[in-house]
Amino acid sequence: MPGVDFEGKVVVVTGAAGGIGGALVRELLQRGARTVVAADVDARGVGALSEELGAAVEARALDVCDEQATRALIGEVEESLGPIDVWFANAGVATGIGPDAPDEMWELQWRVNVMSHVYAARALLPRWIERGGGHLVTTASMAGLLSSAGDGAYSATKHAALGLAEWLAFTYGAQGVRVSCICPGAVDTAMLRGGAGGDAAKASAVIGGGEVLAPDVAARRIIEALHEDRFLILTHPEMQEFVIGKAENPDRWIRGMTKLWTRAQALLGSAP
Repeated sequence: MPGVDFEGKVVVVTGAAGGIGGALVRELLQRGARTVVAADVDARGVGALSEELGAAVEARALDVCDEQATRALIGEVEESLGPIDVWFANAGVATGIGPDAPDEMWELQWRVNVMSHVYAARALLPRWIERGGGHLVTTASMAGLLSSAGDGAYSATKHAALGLAEWLAFTYGAQGVRVSCICPGAVDTAMLRGGAGGDAAKASAVIGGGEVLAPDVAARRIIEALHEDRFLILTHPEMQEFVIGKAENPDRWIRGMTKLWTRAQALLGSAP
């Protein structure tokens, strides 16, 4: 099956006010998308992006935790701009928590990192099945394949996001619906810097996410992988070796992660 051709397409990107989302909007325009809807809870951020990039970028405020708002946006876009060809469920949140955190903080990560994908799928799948095509691209994380030192909720929800994407891909593939899942490594975003005092390199060392990539480089790799019709998209292909190592020897991997977390605590403890 040929990969995605974005020429003339209507594409929605959530979490588009910055980081990978904003870089995806720029890359999609370069790849010929007719309209890119940049959606984010940060209305000012996507508004600025639209002003910068021009009329082909439509800014929309969206809280991805709100299913009715997601349905309303989909209906409005399809009525005013045309059928949605590709939906990037890219919004995400990390709060650096474990079991001791209150339920409200766990619920936030669950709703943003998992349920927002469910809400998009619920609204889009009937439309795409009727039309015989559509592509859902979800953003999980290398934490969904490996783990995330220091954020139990992020690791758990990103594992769930990847599992959901896999299930959607094989369940609806015969009906013309494609699903891909992005698992970024260390990309220089506000989320990456947030847990390490603003130091992206230190954050990468903590999570073991590989070389820190600029968002535009990550976006280019993601779009190229979609052109190749890949399900699992790694911004850092070399991280596949870690996934293989984990599968081959889970006990050794746990021991390694224990050492990584011990070093990470010392590193973060030395941060100003």
